[in-house]
Amino acid sequence: MKQTITEKIFSAHAGEAAFAGQIVQSPIDMVIGNDITTPISIKQFERSGAKSLANPDGFAIVMDHYIPAKDIASANQAKISRDFAYKHDLKHFFDEKDMGIEHALLPEKGLVMPGDVIIGADSHTCTHGALGAFATGMGSTDLAYAMITGKNWFKVPESIKVIFSGKMSQHLYGKDLILEIIRQIGVDGALYKALEFTGDTIAQLDMDSRFSLCNMAIEAGAKNGIVAYDEITKEFLSDKNLRSKPVIHYSDEGAKYERIIEIDVSKLDPVVAYPFLPSNGKSVREAVKDDLSIDQVFIGSCTNGRLSDLRIAAEILKGKRVSKKTRLIITPATQKIALAAQKEGLMDIFAEAGAVVSNPTCGACLGGYMGILADGERCVATTNRNFVGRMGARTSEIYLANSAVAAASAIAGKIADPRDI
Repeated sequence: MKQTITEKIFSAHAGEAAFAGQIVQSPIDMVIGNDITTPISIKQFERSGAKSLANPDGFAIVMDHYIPAKDIASANQAKISRDFAYKHDLKHFFDEKDMGIEHALLPEKGLVMPGDVIIGADSHTCTHGALGAFATGMGSTDLAYAMITGKNWFKVPESIKVIFSGKMSQHLYGKDLILEIIRQIGVDGALYKALEFTGDTIAQLDMDSRFSLCNMAIEAGAKNGIVAYDEITKEFLSDKNLRSKPVIHYSDEGAKYERIIEIDVSKLDPVVAYPFLPSNGKSVREAVKDDLSIDQVFIGSCTNGRLSDLRIAAEILKGKRVSKKTRLIITPATQKIALAAQKEGLMDIFAEAGAVVSNPTCGACLGGYMGILADGERCVATTNRNFVGRMGARTSEIYLANSAVAAASAIAGKIADPRDI
């Protein structure tokens, strides 16, 4: 019987043919925790009486949400993870000495492989599907179970095949493709489904855009997003010290899909998602007509904090200044990205434009720190969520966009089309 790539990954792990709707127990290749969610997992791990991790080389803790600690509570929270990592001599523990947002850092480190089953106590773990892995977010107690047993239970999801065709226009990126999907099907349109991204457009899409695409699969309710291994994946992995050998799967011709969605990208403009749902999308041309003044612009997060995003922003900001009444905050997703941006002169461009560059952190995206919004403020953000109160005050507003739209809006002081700057 024909299988999708997601079904094949579970079949390989379960040791028998697995199809959508079946419940399977699967070994976990990489378990990912962070400074917010891991302490709960650690508590359950220790309560169980377990003395050692089932798969210590397949467990990573990344300190990325409130690091460096923003207050006493976050410092004490971080200490729980640090103490556990030192006690177990954890190989993959990433703290201030080697900082990065987990979903950018682990692929950068070669810790995510095609064919893997990956779980993390963070909803945007689905990012790693860009490398041809099954990756999904789970709860902290689910994480603890995997820490103890090395396995977890899954219902194999049905798949939705999304076929992108056509040539991408200027300043159209993976962020716009996923915002367009969510605009079409809604925030629950792919509930507990696998979003499988294919088509001739995907074949030309760089890895950073693929990460953005899979990152926001959860915003459509999906269990995972996935792109099959190809030459672009191979090139991305080529300079990395890989954790293991890639295991490559492809969907069979004639595999069963819950539905197929076809999108001609040549007809798309950059998308701006209005408050208070990622599905509330408008083309940037429509958004410009609303003439909305912007108090803050944020470029960063696990969705759009990669080097390509900084390059895109720098190209638009070079020789220009951020609008007088607008703040621009830029957060590289990892230290390696920050160093590369510095060597390329991007940091000079940002400083001269009037932007603030922070350390790698999730902080502003979740309203943690490094960019909290005040009452009634509007923000254009390259993040993944624009729910009520997501980045600060409940009366603030978040407009999701790609890095080019964000940079252009910072210069204009209102939502702007980068093609007009």
